[in-house]
Amino acid sequence: MLEFVICLVIVSWLLVILEKRLNVMFYYLAQFSDTFFALNIFRYITFRSAMAAVTTFLFCVTLGPFFINKLKAGKIREIAKRKDCPDLDRFQHSKEGTPTMGGLFIMGGVVLAVLLWADLSNPFIVAVLFTSVWLAVLGGVDDYIKLAHRDRRGLKGTTKLFWQGILGILIGLFIYLFPGTSTRLDIPFLKTAIVDLGVFYIPLVALIIVSTSNAVNLTDGLDGLAIGCVLIVAMTLSVLSYLTGHFQFSQYLFIPYIVHAGELTVFCAALGGASLGFLWFNCHPASIFMGDVGSLSLGGSLGVVAVLIKKELLLILLGGIFVVEALSVILQVFSFKTTGKRLFKMSPLHHHLQISGWNESKIIVRFWITAIILALLTLTTLKVR
Repeated sequence: MLEFVICLVIVSWLLVILEKRLNVMFYYLAQFSDTFFALNIFRYITFRSAMAAVTTFLFCVTLGPFFINKLKAGKIREIAKRKDCPDLDRFQHSKEGTPTMGGLFIMGGVVLAVLLWADLSNPFIVAVLFTSVWLAVLGGVDDYIKLAHRDRRGLKGTTKLFWQGILGILIGLFIYLFPGTSTRLDIPFLKTAIVDLGVFYIPLVALIIVSTSNAVNLTDGLDGLAIGCVLIVAMTLSVLSYLTGHFQFSQYLFIPYIVHAGELTVFCAALGGASLGFLWFNCHPASIFMGDVGSLSLGGSLGVVAVLIKKELLLILLGGIFVVEALSVILQVFSFKTTGKRLFKMSPLHHHLQISGWNESKIIVRFWITAIILALLTLTTLKVR
C-alpha cells in the first residue's frame, strides 16, 4: 500500500497548489467585467455549471475511443466469469475481455471541467476534488490487483474500508472545524427539526462516504446501470446545491443556507456531463466498464456533496437504488451466515433479477425509471415541510 500513500501525498500537494495558484481559469475572467461587460457571464453559477457539463460530456465522447483502444492495447480487460455463481456465467460470457477502468476518463473529465469552470478558492470544491481523487486512487489500486493477479477479489475488504474510513474522518473533521460548515442534521419534511450531533457528526460522515462509495460499486454490475443512476442523482444534487447556496431560495424553502454550497452545482453538473459521456460507450452492450476507479470515486463524491449541503438523510431517498442494492447484499450475507439459506438467487438485486429471467435491458431501464421517480420525490420534499 506504499504506492497508494505516495499517490495520495502527491495528489494532496497538487490540489493545494491548484487551489492557491490557478487564478486564470474561466471563473476569474469575471474580474475583468468592468472592462469587457460580456465577461460578467462567468460569475453565474448556472452558466458555468452548464459549461462544465458540456465540457465533461465532450471530453468523454471525444477521447473515449482513444482510452478504449489504449486499455485494449494494455490488456486491461474485465474478468467476467464468476466461480462463485455458475448460473451467472451464461450472461457474463459476452462481457469477458471488455476493457475496464473507464473511470479514469470519467474522473479525468470531471477534474478538468472543475478546474476550468469552478471557483477554486471555494473550500467545498477542494473537498470534493480531494474526495474524488482519493477514492479514484483507491479504486485504481483495487483494479490493478484484480488485473495483475487475475484475482476478482482485489484489495482485501478491510483494507478498502480502512482507507475509505480515513477519508471519511478527514472530511468529517473538515466539516467539524471549518467555519461556515455545520454538524447539524436537517430532518426532511419538518421545518424546525434539527439535531446538532457535534463531534459525533464525524463518524456519521465516515459512514456516509463508506456506504455511498461501496453502494455504487455494488450497483455497477450491468451495462449502464450504475452510471445511469449516478447521472440522475448527480443532476438532482446539482439542483439541491444551487438552492442551498442561494439565500432567497433557501429562505423560501426553509432549508439551511450554506454560503459555499452553490459552487457545488458546478461539480455536480460536471459529474452529470461525464456520466452522459461515459454512458455513450457503457450502454448495452458496453464497450467499456468503469471499474472500481470509477464506481468508488463517483459514489463517494455523491456522498460528500450530500453531506456538505446538509442533505444526508435525503440521500437515502434520492439514492434509493444504491441503498436497495447494498441492502440486498447485506441481507444475503446475514441470512446465509445465520440460517444457511439465501434470500436471493444471487446478490446484488440486479443479478437476482437477471437469474430469475429478466432481460438485462429491462432491468437497467426499470432501475433508471425508479431512480427518476425517487429524484422527483426528493425534490418534492423541499415543499413538504
